[in-house]
Amino acid sequence: MYITLKDVSKSYAADNNSTLVLNNITTKFDKGTISLILGPSGSGKSTLLNVIGGLDTIDKGIIQVEGMDISSLPAKELVTYRRNKIGFIFQLYNLVPDLTVRENILVCKHLTKSSLDVDELLDILEMTPHARKFPHQLSGGQQQRCAVARALVKNPSVLLCDEPTGALDYKSSKELLVLLESINRKYKTTAIIVTHNEALKGMAHHIIKLKDGAIRQDYANETLTPAIELEW
Repeated sequence: MYITLKDVSKSYAADNNSTLVLNNITTKFDKGTISLILGPSGSGKSTLLNVIGGLDTIDKGIIQVEGMDISSLPAKELVTYRRNKIGFIFQLYNLVPDLTVRENILVCKHLTKSSLDVDELLDILEMTPHARKFPHQLSGGQQQRCAVARALVKNPSVLLCDEPTGALDYKSSKELLVLLESINRKYKTTAIIVTHNEALKGMAHHIIKLKDGAIRQDYANETLTPAIELEW
C-alpha cells in the first residue's frame, strides 16, 4: 500500500482537558487513487488529513508513506517531506494578494527540482488568459484553480484537499471535481479529499466515513461515477 496508517490516535489539550480527535485509525490508501474522507463537522476529517500531510503530529501509532514512517520524523525532515511529496488544496485559497496568478504558482515551483511546466498547468486548468491577473480580479472558481495549480506545480505524489468545494457555487464545484479527476488520470496523483458532501463519494475509488474520531466505514467503490455526472 502507498499510504498506511496503523492505530493512529491524536488528542488536543485545552483548559486542562484533553479531547480525543482521532481514535485508533487504521486504514490504507492505494497509489494513484482518489479517496474520500466523509463525516460531520468535528469528526476528525481535517485532523486526519493534517497528520498524513505532516502538518500535525500524532500521539501514538504509525503513518507510512512509500514505506517511510513519517510519524517518527524530526521537524526538519517533515518540512522536506511536505515539500517533496505533498500538495495541499484548502477551502480558503490562501493566494498571495499582490502576486499574479503566474507568480503565485511560481512561488511553489521553486520548492522542488522536479516541478511541472507552469504553462502546461495554466493551459490544463484553463487559466492562461488570467495568468497576469491578481487574485481580487478572479472569480472564486478561478482562485481555486490557481490554488490547484500552485499545489500541483511541485509535482507532488500526494494531493490533500480539505473541503476544496466548500467556498464554491455548484457550477464551480463541479468544474473543480472534474478537474481533480482529470489530474488523477493524467499525473497518477494519489488524491485524498475531505468533505461533508455525501454526493461526491461516487467519483472516489475509496471511501472512509468518520464519526467522533473513529472509522465507521472503510470500503472500495466498485462502481465509479464520473464527476461530471454527480448531482447534489
